Amino acid sequence: MDTMTVEQNGINAVPEAERRGRPGDLFWPWAGSNLSLFGVAFGVYIVGLGLGVIPAIITGAVGYALSFLLVGLVAVGGTRSGVPTMTLGRAPFGYQGNKLPAVFSYISNVGWEIVLVTLSAQSGAAILARLAPGIPATTATAVCFAVAAVVVIAVGVYGHAMIMAVQRYLTYAFVVLTVVYMVLMVPRLGGSLETTAGPGGWVGGVIFAMTLLGLGWVNCGADYSRYLPANSRPRSVALWTTLGGALPPMVLLVFGVLLAGGDPELAEAAGADPVAALAGALPTWFLLPYLLTAIGGFLAGAIMDIYSSGLSMLALGVPVRRHYAVLIDGVLMVLGGYYLLFVSTSFLGTFQAFLAIIGVVMAAWVAIFLVDMWRLRSGGRAYDERLLRPGAPALNWAGLVSLVVASIVGLGLITSADQNIARVVGFLMSDELESSTFGAANIGVVIALVLAGVLYYLLTAARRRT
Repeated sequence: MDTMTVEQNGINAVPEAERRGRPGDLFWPWAGSNLSLFGVAFGVYIVGLGLGVIPAIITGAVGYALSFLLVGLVAVGGTRSGVPTMTLGRAPFGYQGNKLPAVFSYISNVGWEIVLVTLSAQSGAAILARLAPGIPATTATAVCFAVAAVVVIAVGVYGHAMIMAVQRYLTYAFVVLTVVYMVLMVPRLGGSLETTAGPGGWVGGVIFAMTLLGLGWVNCGADYSRYLPANSRPRSVALWTTLGGALPPMVLLVFGVLLAGGDPELAEAAGADPVAALAGALPTWFLLPYLLTAIGGFLAGAIMDIYSSGLSMLALGVPVRRHYAVLIDGVLMVLGGYYLLFVSTSFLGTFQAFLAIIGVVMAAWVAIFLVDMWRLRSGGRAYDERLLRPGAPALNWAGLVSLVVASIVGLGLITSADQNIARVVGFLMSDELESSTFGAANIGVVIALVLAGVLYYLLTAARRRT
């Protein structure tokens, strides 16, 4: 497919004649979308749980690997079927029942689009403030926001082929510039951090890392693998997706942890505003390359999100073409970004609450999806082509019940720094548990993952017996 031609496929199965490439090609879109300097702040956040250098690196790396392995397994379904992720979700939930998780998928994608474009605009404004101090801050932010939004929407409209090409070249550039950046910052790194958290902090580090990375992408895994030939090796599809998504941010994670150990004040500032804080420690000659690295990393992730959010909209049954769905998502992205940039005063607390809540629902969803796909694979059956049209079975109660029950239990076992959201979560936790490091670990994410998978397996097994 020509990169300069607007993709015409929506949620239909990609025709075999259009399916090409190798599993290794999946490394580039996932690497590009997760190789942003926000990954440095992720390391700072994990250290904030009371973990020292080695525990923070171990728990972060484990969380990254486990969560993106889930994305890799979902990607196998795309190769087998040629269909996007949330359309395949009709198998365990039914044609109409799938609209419930598809709504959460859509909210997740649009939410991440807004966050990433907002960060790119803040990045540009912070750097321009040093390069051209005379430009008003509001003007600089607005200009950077407008440029970022246009780039994301344009690439998303062109679709899969353009995304695969853009992400490959962005990854090349990010690797070079990020290495230079890290070399310049080496004098500020150190390992003087003590572990003050107990076992709950270790668990919290793994779970928090999972919500920071892979659990935000599980609903997109098949969207990029569906263009590979159907005979692609499943292990290779899962492996390259996992490596692309987890390996680059692990490097940034280690850097963020070491930064917290060597320069705690800078690390604290980076946790609140990573790009501006980290730019303040750089020589002026590297500010422009740093600006390109920071903005490009955020935009790479936003491009992936806006493409997948368009597919989620189609899976909801909205009767529009894929590129028009992307344009609608772009309008929502602009409105949300405007709110975060020019209205909201509590970005970090709201962002962490958003991660935890979406993380619970997406963890429950991916467990059900993978159990269903495993049962199909072990039975030697393919996905039913009826999933693509309204004639498919409307509801699969086993999937819906498992999703709702696991999500409610999971939400009852998480906490939130946002006081408004804290009122509606954590209702299954005692005061003692909520105030402990184990309670702050948001264990509800893992509970939802395990409970949903077990429930769905048991309910479908009982139905088959009867």
